[in-house]
Amino acid sequence: MKRRDFISLIGGAAAAWPLAARAQQPTTPIIGFLGPTAPSTYSQWTAAFVQRLGELGWIVGRNVSIEYRWAEGRSERLAEIAAEFVRFKVNIIVTTGTAAVIAAKQATAVIPIVFTSAGDPVATGLVASLSRPGGNVTGLSNQLPDAAGKRVQFLREIVPNLRRLAILTNIASPIGVVEAEQLQAAVHAVGLEILPLEIRRAEDIALAFEGLEGRADALYVISEPLMASNRIRINTLALGARLPTLHGLREYVEAGGLMSYGPNVLDQFRRAGDYVDRILRGANPGDMPIEQPTKFDLVINLTTAKTLRLEVPDKLLALADEVIQ
Repeated sequence: MKRRDFISLIGGAAAAWPLAARAQQPTTPIIGFLGPTAPSTYSQWTAAFVQRLGELGWIVGRNVSIEYRWAEGRSERLAEIAAEFVRFKVNIIVTTGTAAVIAAKQATAVIPIVFTSAGDPVATGLVASLSRPGGNVTGLSNQLPDAAGKRVQFLREIVPNLRRLAILTNIASPIGVVEAEQLQAAVHAVGLEILPLEIRRAEDIALAFEGLEGRADALYVISEPLMASNRIRINTLALGARLPTLHGLREYVEAGGLMSYGPNVLDQFRRAGDYVDRILRGANPGDMPIEQPTKFDLVINLTTAKTLRLEVPDKLLALADEVIQ
Protein backbone atom coordinates (compact mmCIF):
# COMPACT_ATOMS: atom_id res chain seq x y z
CA MET A 1 0.00 0.00 0.00
CA LYS A 2 1.29 3.48 -0.90
CA ARG A 3 2.14 5.76 2.02
CA ARG A 4 -0.33 8.40 0.82
CA ASP A 5 -3.16 5.85 0.65
CA PHE A 6 -2.26 4.53 4.10
CA ILE A 7 -2.44 8.04 5.59
CA SER A 8 -5.80 8.64 3.90
CA LEU A 9 -7.09 5.36 5.27
CA ILE A 10 -6.00 6.18 8.82
CA GLY A 11 -7.48 9.69 8.60
CA GLY A 12 -10.79 8.35 7.35
CA ALA A 13 -10.92 5.79 10.11
CA ALA A 14 -10.28 8.43 12.78
CA ALA A 15 -13.04 10.64 11.41
CA ALA A 16 -15.42 7.68 11.48
CA TRP A 17 -14.70 6.67 15.08
CA PRO A 18 -18.01 6.03 16.81
CA LEU A 19 -18.92 8.27 19.70
CA ALA A 20 -18.67 5.25 21.99
CA ALA A 21 -14.97 4.80 21.23
CA ARG A 22 -14.21 8.46 21.91
CA ALA A 23 -16.21 8.37 25.15
CA GLN A 24 -13.76 5.76 26.43
CA GLN A 25 -11.02 8.40 26.54
CA PRO A 26 -11.69 10.07 29.91
CA THR A 27 -8.85 12.60 29.69
CA THR A 28 -10.61 14.65 27.01
CA PRO A 29 -14.02 16.16 27.84
CA ILE A 30 -16.68 15.60 25.19
CA ILE A 31 -19.27 18.24 24.33
CA GLY A 32 -22.38 16.92 22.62
CA PHE A 33 -23.85 19.62 20.36
CA LEU A 34 -27.52 19.00 19.57
CA GLY A 35 -28.45 21.08 16.52
CA PRO A 36 -32.22 21.36 15.84
CA THR A 37 -31.79 22.10 12.13
CA ALA A 38 -28.96 21.66 9.61
CA PRO A 39 -25.22 22.44 9.88
CA SER A 40 -25.49 25.16 7.22
CA THR A 41 -27.93 27.13 9.40
CA TYR A 42 -25.54 27.11 12.34
CA SER A 43 -22.12 27.36 10.68
CA GLN A 44 -21.40 30.97 11.74
CA TRP A 45 -22.81 30.43 15.21
CA THR A 46 -20.92 27.22 15.97
CA ALA A 47 -17.72 28.84 14.66
CA ALA A 48 -18.20 31.67 17.17
CA PHE A 49 -18.76 29.12 19.95
CA VAL A 50 -15.61 27.17 19.07
CA GLN A 51 -13.59 30.39 18.79
CA ARG A 52 -14.66 31.47 22.26
CA LEU A 53 -13.77 28.07 23.71
CA GLY A 54 -10.31 28.47 22.18
CA GLU A 55 -9.90 31.90 23.75
CA LEU A 56 -10.68 30.30 27.10
CA GLY A 57 -8.08 27.58 26.62
CA TRP A 58 -10.24 24.76 25.23
CA ILE A 59 -8.80 23.72 21.88
CA VAL A 60 -10.96 21.31 19.90
CA GLY A 61 -8.95 18.23 19.02
CA ARG A 62 -6.40 18.89 21.74
CA ASN A 63 -8.02 19.11 25.16
CA VAL A 64 -11.73 19.00 24.28
CA SER A 65 -13.82 17.40 21.55
CA ILE A 66 -17.23 18.28 20.12
CA GLU A 67 -19.65 15.75 18.68
CA TYR A 68 -22.23 17.40 16.44
CA ARG A 69 -25.61 15.83 15.75
CA TRP A 70 -28.28 17.50 13.61
CA ALA A 71 -32.04 16.96 13.78
CA GLU A 72 -32.52 18.53 10.31
CA GLY A 73 -35.76 20.16 11.46
CA ARG A 74 -37.32 16.84 12.53
CA SER A 75 -38.59 17.21 16.08
CA GLU A 76 -38.61 13.46 16.72
CA ARG A 77 -34.85 13.38 16.18
CA LEU A 78 -34.23 15.67 19.16
CA ALA A 79 -35.06 12.97 21.71
CA GLU A 80 -33.07 10.36 19.76
CA ILE A 81 -29.94 12.51 19.71
CA ALA A 82 -30.28 13.46 23.37
CA ALA A 83 -30.59 9.79 24.30
CA GLU A 84 -27.48 9.00 22.24
CA PHE A 85 -25.45 11.60 24.10
CA VAL A 86 -26.63 10.20 27.43
CA ARG A 87 -25.70 6.62 26.48
CA PHE A 88 -22.18 7.66 25.63
CA LYS A 89 -21.81 9.88 28.69
CA VAL A 90 -20.79 13.18 27.12
CA ASN A 91 -19.62 15.74 29.66
CA ILE A 92 -21.93 18.56 28.55
CA ILE A 93 -24.86 18.86 26.13
CA VAL A 94 -25.01 22.19 24.27
CA THR A 95 -28.13 22.99 22.30
CA THR A 96 -30.42 25.83 21.23
CA GLY A 97 -34.15 26.40 21.08
CA THR A 98 -36.80 25.43 23.60
CA ALA A 99 -37.85 22.11 22.05
CA ALA A 100 -34.25 20.85 21.91
CA VAL A 101 -33.59 21.86 25.53
CA ILE A 102 -36.76 20.06 26.64
CA ALA A 103 -35.63 16.91 24.82
CA ALA A 104 -32.21 17.05 26.47
CA LYS A 105 -33.71 17.74 29.90
CA GLN A 106 -36.07 14.79 29.56
CA ALA A 107 -33.14 12.56 28.62
CA THR A 108 -30.93 13.42 31.62
CA ALA A 109 -31.06 15.11 35.01
CA VAL A 110 -27.33 14.58 35.54
CA ILE A 111 -25.36 15.75 32.49
CA PRO A 112 -25.07 19.58 32.42
CA ILE A 113 -27.09 21.22 29.63
CA VAL A 114 -26.19 24.66 28.26
CA PHE A 115 -28.60 26.37 25.88
CA THR A 116 -27.17 29.05 23.63
CA SER A 117 -30.54 30.68 23.03
CA ALA A 118 -34.07 29.98 24.27
CA GLY A 119 -37.19 32.09 24.29
CA ASP A 120 -38.69 32.22 27.79
CA PRO A 121 -36.99 29.51 29.86
CA VAL A 122 -39.18 30.09 32.92
CA ALA A 123 -42.55 30.18 31.12
CA THR A 124 -41.66 27.03 29.18
CA GLY A 125 -40.50 25.17 32.28
CA LEU A 126 -36.84 24.84 31.37
CA VAL A 127 -35.65 26.39 34.65
CA ALA A 128 -37.12 27.35 38.01
CA SER A 129 -35.94 30.96 37.82
CA LEU A 130 -33.55 33.14 35.87
CA SER A 131 -31.39 33.98 38.88
CA ARG A 132 -31.10 30.43 40.18
CA PRO A 133 -32.14 27.90 37.52
CA GLY A 134 -31.55 24.81 39.67
CA GLY A 135 -31.13 21.32 38.24
CA ASN A 136 -28.72 20.66 35.38
CA VAL A 137 -29.84 23.32 32.88
CA THR A 138 -28.54 26.85 32.31
CA GLY A 139 -27.70 29.18 29.44
CA LEU A 140 -28.86 32.28 27.64
CA SER A 141 -32.39 33.54 27.10
CA ASN A 142 -33.18 35.44 23.90
CA GLN A 143 -36.42 36.95 25.31
CA LEU A 144 -37.93 36.92 21.82
CA PRO A 145 -41.54 36.81 23.07
CA ASP A 146 -40.99 39.87 25.27
CA ALA A 147 -40.13 42.05 22.28
CA ALA A 148 -43.18 41.09 20.18
CA GLY A 149 -44.99 44.38 20.81
CA LYS A 150 -41.90 46.45 19.97
CA ARG A 151 -41.52 44.63 16.66
CA VAL A 152 -45.07 45.49 15.71
CA GLN A 153 -44.41 49.17 16.55
CA PHE A 154 -41.46 49.20 14.15
CA LEU A 155 -43.51 47.49 11.44
CA ARG A 156 -46.22 50.15 11.66
CA GLU A 157 -43.56 52.76 10.85
CA ILE A 158 -43.03 51.08 7.46
CA VAL A 159 -46.62 49.91 6.92
CA PRO A 160 -48.67 52.81 8.35
CA ASN A 161 -51.93 51.38 6.99
CA LEU A 162 -51.42 48.10 8.83
CA ARG A 163 -54.81 46.71 9.81
CA ARG A 164 -54.61 42.94 9.65
CA LEU A 165 -51.50 40.99 10.67
CA ALA A 166 -51.00 37.36 9.69
CA ILE A 167 -49.04 35.31 12.24
CA LEU A 168 -47.16 32.21 11.10
CA THR A 169 -46.77 29.87 14.09
CA ASN A 170 -45.47 26.34 14.51
CA ILE A 171 -48.03 25.15 17.07
CA ALA A 172 -45.88 22.10 17.80
CA SER A 173 -43.21 24.44 19.18
CA PRO A 174 -43.47 25.28 22.91
CA ILE A 175 -41.90 28.71 22.50
CA GLY A 176 -43.95 29.34 19.35
CA VAL A 177 -47.13 29.04 21.39
CA VAL A 178 -45.78 31.31 24.15
CA GLU A 179 -44.76 34.04 21.69
CA ALA A 180 -48.05 33.78 19.78
CA GLU A 181 -49.97 34.45 23.00
CA GLN A 182 -47.86 37.49 23.89
CA LEU A 183 -48.04 38.79 20.33
CA GLN A 184 -51.81 38.50 20.21
CA ALA A 185 -52.10 40.53 23.40
CA ALA A 186 -49.82 43.23 21.97
CA VAL A 187 -51.67 43.34 18.65
CA HIS A 188 -55.11 43.56 20.24
CA ALA A 189 -53.88 46.43 22.42
CA VAL A 190 -53.24 48.57 19.33
CA GLY A 191 -56.45 47.55 17.57
CA LEU A 192 -55.07 45.27 14.86
CA GLU A 193 -56.83 42.21 13.53
CA ILE A 194 -55.06 38.84 13.59
CA LEU A 195 -55.03 36.18 10.91
CA PRO A 196 -53.49 33.03 12.45
CA LEU A 197 -51.55 30.68 10.18
CA GLU A 198 -50.77 27.48 12.08
CA ILE A 199 -48.36 24.83 10.88
CA ARG A 200 -46.71 21.70 12.30
CA ARG A 201 -44.45 20.56 9.46
CA ALA A 202 -42.50 22.06 6.57
CA GLU A 203 -45.11 20.61 4.24
CA ASP A 204 -47.74 22.90 5.80
CA ILE A 205 -45.96 26.14 4.86
CA ALA A 206 -47.09 26.40 1.25
CA LEU A 207 -50.67 25.54 2.24
CA ALA A 208 -50.63 28.35 4.81
CA PHE A 209 -49.89 30.87 2.05
CA GLU A 210 -52.64 29.71 -0.30
CA GLY A 211 -55.13 32.51 -0.84
CA LEU A 212 -53.30 34.78 1.60
CA GLU A 213 -52.66 37.67 -0.80
CA GLY A 214 -55.06 40.52 -0.11
CA ARG A 215 -56.24 39.04 3.20
CA ALA A 216 -53.42 40.49 5.34
CA ASP A 217 -51.22 43.59 5.27
CA ALA A 218 -48.10 41.96 6.73
CA LEU A 219 -46.77 38.68 8.10
CA TYR A 220 -45.20 38.07 11.51
CA VAL A 221 -43.02 34.94 11.50
CA ILE A 222 -42.44 33.45 14.96
CA SER A 223 -38.79 32.37 15.12
CA GLU A 224 -38.03 28.74 16.02
CA PRO A 225 -36.09 25.87 14.34
CA LEU A 226 -38.72 24.86 11.77
CA MET A 227 -39.07 28.46 10.60
CA ALA A 228 -35.28 28.92 10.58
CA SER A 229 -34.84 25.85 8.36
CA ASN A 230 -37.39 27.22 5.89
CA ARG A 231 -36.76 30.97 6.17
CA ILE A 232 -35.80 31.46 2.50
CA ARG A 233 -38.90 29.59 1.36
CA ILE A 234 -41.14 31.55 3.73
CA ASN A 235 -39.79 34.91 2.58
CA THR A 236 -40.09 33.90 -1.08
CA LEU A 237 -43.73 32.94 -0.59
CA ALA A 238 -44.35 36.17 1.33
CA LEU A 239 -42.88 38.26 -1.49
CA GLY A 240 -45.09 36.39 -3.94
CA ALA A 241 -48.09 37.36 -1.80
CA ARG A 242 -46.83 40.97 -1.58
CA LEU A 243 -46.50 40.70 2.22
CA PRO A 244 -43.88 42.54 4.31
CA THR A 245 -42.40 40.14 6.87
CA LEU A 246 -41.42 40.77 10.48
CA HIS A 247 -38.96 38.54 12.35
CA GLY A 248 -37.12 38.16 15.64
CA LEU A 249 -33.66 37.37 14.25
CA ARG A 250 -31.42 39.04 11.66
CA GLU A 251 -30.76 35.75 9.84
CA TYR A 252 -34.33 35.85 8.48
CA VAL A 253 -33.73 39.33 7.07
CA GLU A 254 -30.52 38.14 5.43
CA ALA A 255 -32.73 35.52 3.76
CA GLY A 256 -35.03 38.15 2.23
CA GLY A 257 -37.26 39.20 5.11
CA LEU A 258 -38.15 42.86 5.54
CA MET A 259 -37.23 43.57 9.15
CA SER A 260 -36.14 41.97 12.42
CA TYR A 261 -35.75 43.10 15.99
CA GLY A 262 -34.03 40.79 18.44
CA PRO A 263 -30.81 39.73 20.15
CA ASN A 264 -27.55 38.99 18.39
CA VAL A 265 -27.45 35.18 18.29
CA LEU A 266 -23.82 35.12 17.19
CA ASP A 267 -22.88 36.88 20.41
CA GLN A 268 -25.03 34.49 22.43
CA PHE A 269 -23.18 31.49 21.00
CA ARG A 270 -19.91 33.12 22.05
CA ARG A 271 -21.24 33.67 25.54
CA ALA A 272 -22.31 30.04 25.71
CA GLY A 273 -18.62 29.22 25.50
CA ASP A 274 -18.14 30.96 28.86
CA TYR A 275 -20.82 28.78 30.43
CA VAL A 276 -19.19 25.61 29.09
CA ASP A 277 -15.78 26.77 30.31
CA ARG A 278 -17.05 27.31 33.85
CA ILE A 279 -18.82 23.96 33.97
CA LEU A 280 -15.77 22.09 32.67
CA ARG A 281 -13.82 23.75 35.48
CA GLY A 282 -16.29 22.53 38.10
CA ALA A 283 -19.16 25.03 38.28
CA ASN A 284 -22.69 23.77 39.02
CA PRO A 285 -25.09 24.70 36.19
CA GLY A 286 -27.97 25.02 38.66
CA ASP A 287 -26.14 27.89 40.37
CA MET A 288 -25.35 29.79 37.16
CA PRO A 289 -27.93 32.53 36.43
CA ILE A 290 -29.61 32.64 33.03
CA GLU A 291 -28.15 35.49 31.02
CA GLN A 292 -30.58 37.82 29.27
CA PRO A 293 -29.74 39.98 26.23
CA THR A 294 -28.93 43.56 27.08
CA LYS A 295 -29.17 44.86 23.52
CA PHE A 296 -31.59 44.13 20.69
CA ASP A 297 -30.65 44.80 17.07
CA LEU A 298 -32.97 46.35 14.49
CA VAL A 299 -32.16 45.09 10.99
CA ILE A 300 -33.89 46.29 7.80
CA ASN A 301 -33.63 44.88 4.28
CA LEU A 302 -33.93 47.83 1.87
CA THR A 303 -33.90 45.57 -1.19
CA THR A 304 -37.00 43.80 0.06
CA ALA A 305 -38.63 47.13 0.93
CA LYS A 306 -38.05 48.39 -2.62
CA THR A 307 -39.42 45.16 -4.08
CA LEU A 308 -42.60 45.66 -2.04
CA ARG A 309 -42.61 49.39 -2.94
CA LEU A 310 -42.40 50.39 0.69
CA GLU A 311 -40.79 53.61 1.91
CA VAL A 312 -38.67 53.18 5.03
CA PRO A 313 -38.79 56.41 7.09
CA ASP A 314 -35.44 58.13 7.65
CA LYS A 315 -35.96 58.10 11.42
CA LEU A 316 -36.30 54.30 11.36
CA LEU A 317 -33.19 53.94 9.21
CA ALA A 318 -31.34 56.08 11.73
CA LEU A 319 -32.39 53.71 14.51
CA ALA A 320 -31.37 50.58 12.59
CA ASP A 321 -28.27 48.70 13.72
CA GLU A 322 -27.86 47.25 10.24
CA VAL A 323 -29.35 48.06 6.85
CA ILE A 324 -29.08 45.42 4.13
CA GLN A 325 -28.88 47.01 0.69
